[in-house]
Amino acid sequence: MVAEAVVCGAGIAGIAAAYQLGRCGLRDVVLVEQGDPLALTSDKSTECYRNWWPGPDGAMVALMNRSIDLLEELATATDNRIRLNRRGYLYATADPDRVARLREAGRQAALLGAGPLREHGPGAVPGPAYCPAPAHGWVGQPDGADLITDRALIRSLFPYLSEATLAVLHARRCGWFSAQQLGMLLLERARAAGTRLVRGQLCAVTQAGGRMQAVQVATTGETMAIAAPLLVNAAGPLVGAVAQLLDIKLPVHHQLHLKAAIADGERIVPRDAPLLVWADPTELGWDGEERAALAADPESGWLAGELPPGAHCRPEGEGGSTQLLMLWDYHGGRVEPLLPPPLDPEFPEIVLRGLSTMLPGLRRYLGRMPRAYLDGGYYTRTPENRPLIGPLPVAGAYVLGALSGYGLMAACAAGELLAAHVCGAALPAYAAAFAPARYGDPAYLARVDSWGDGGQL
Repeated sequence: MVAEAVVCGAGIAGIAAAYQLGRCGLRDVVLVEQGDPLALTSDKSTECYRNWWPGPDGAMVALMNRSIDLLEELATATDNRIRLNRRGYLYATADPDRVARLREAGRQAALLGAGPLREHGPGAVPGPAYCPAPAHGWVGQPDGADLITDRALIRSLFPYLSEATLAVLHARRCGWFSAQQLGMLLLERARAAGTRLVRGQLCAVTQAGGRMQAVQVATTGETMAIAAPLLVNAAGPLVGAVAQLLDIKLPVHHQLHLKAAIADGERIVPRDAPLLVWADPTELGWDGEERAALAADPESGWLAGELPPGAHCRPEGEGGSTQLLMLWDYHGGRVEPLLPPPLDPEFPEIVLRGLSTMLPGLRRYLGRMPRAYLDGGYYTRTPENRPLIGPLPVAGAYVLGALSGYGLMAACAAGELLAAHVCGAALPAYAAAFAPARYGDPAYLARVDSWGDGGQL
């Protein structure tokens, strides 16, 4: 078989790459995927998006703003087939010291291009009234963020939050959409432009003189050779393994993130709520006897102490749906990817307990834990939690990877940037921030060590 380009991986990154390569004129792209499209990690997503990213240079905000622009264009052109909303991310705190941190985060985000910070509360400069986010749509909605420190206003707007809540920061150019609909829409358009899907595992790469020549794909009962001068490595958690076929080591590691879904039959979280994030460390609300028993066992002692911030949830589904998605990365350690990933049956209760600090109504479920649907996937990360998008040292080889938990929200702009590299189009100002070549600069590596928060939830 002969092709203009081979894209390894039919997750959202690979599909977006194939779609954008078709838009820039390639008419014979082969998309190689061992399983079903979007089935490895893309369908395990929370399906959320945000332009709310820490610095230091605003490159992540610029990438996400561009990606959200493209999402909105697709939604407009398809009568919102992807079910895009802009409900926002609501960060809540009961810690007086963290209120100032939320304010500073809003100011920094504004400087980086996420939009202005508006304050509502004692001592705030008079400005526009707080505008609640609608459950559906995005047109005409504000960007930036609203910091609310008026506790009476918080109670009137978000009565389901803990009464101890002192402030909420509502990041506005954020929300969620249908991952499956986005993926299928892009795949349909890629196929219409000439993309072919080949089921199999990319197992070898042939190069000569430092240039791509062909790949070998193991399919059922045979090995297929595909001659192609271009290869895009968009293999998700296998991006490092595919790079090794080119004798390239990528600076990536993996974290396992789990997600639980329960039926919120009592509608503790309103169906029109934003994504809710508890910004404080929290404990799990054990009684004294439970806490003592946990603390006495070396394997469970960590459950008796304080766990990190970041427990979050959102309502899922429309109509009569009562599904609540719950997430919390309370471990955060590096792991080697196993497929399928191991799932912890204790996770649903742990995350429910963590969320009940922010949403006390959820405690009603602790005595009769609802049946939970549990899944998860790997976040493939670089040291500073920025993606790898651009050319590799082998001519004709490119990477689109390390989209650590933000692949869906970044895919449209990341695919566009990858195609610009491949096709020689003008590159946006943020391109260098994501190019693999950045790791060849010692000064860059020194700066990375001081960046701190990578913006990961």
